[in-house]
Amino acid sequence: MPHSIKLLFVAGSAREGSLNKRLARLGADIAHANGISATFADLGDYPMPIYDGDLEARDGAPENARKLKALFMVHHGVMIVAPEYNASVSPLLKNALDWISRVREDGEEANFVYKSRVFALGSASPGALGGVRGLLALRQSLELGLGALVLPEQFLVPRAGDAFEDNGHLKDKAAMELYKGVIQKLARAAHVMRG
Repeated sequence: MPHSIKLLFVAGSAREGSLNKRLARLGADIAHANGISATFADLGDYPMPIYDGDLEARDGAPENARKLKALFMVHHGVMIVAPEYNASVSPLLKNALDWISRVREDGEEANFVYKSRVFALGSASPGALGGVRGLLALRQSLELGLGALVLPEQFLVPRAGDAFEDNGHLKDKAAMELYKGVIQKLARAAHVMRG
């Protein structure tokens, strides 16, 4: 895998004990261990107001939306590891994605930051379905709403409250290999898209 490819791992929850934050951090660690440059991003480090068109018209996009978009722009692939909230996307994640979509440089195509990189999805959930319903909603927003290319493969960790070792790895070695496979596929797809 070319060393110039950089992957970003974003957790869709800012809660300190978030299972999805653990899974996103693990993804960045797996990427590093396999020679892929990776960054972990905590949305808690980028607080933003709820999207409001009047607020945007008055003040423009928040500085943290600009910073987060810039972080996306320096990475070629983005893995979003997101919790399921009532069979949908967490408000924190949806708000961040919406605000990023409003940050545009002069002459830049709408949603260029989404259309110009590859995305992969994952979820960790205490439930038996592993957060899959939330990822369906997230996929719809990314693909249909924002024009993103999202890998068909996604990584789910059901019953995640008991899925992690103390060192942050998953107890299930086969699941670790599956996660590694999704990350490697994201890196390869990002390399192809980059040309």
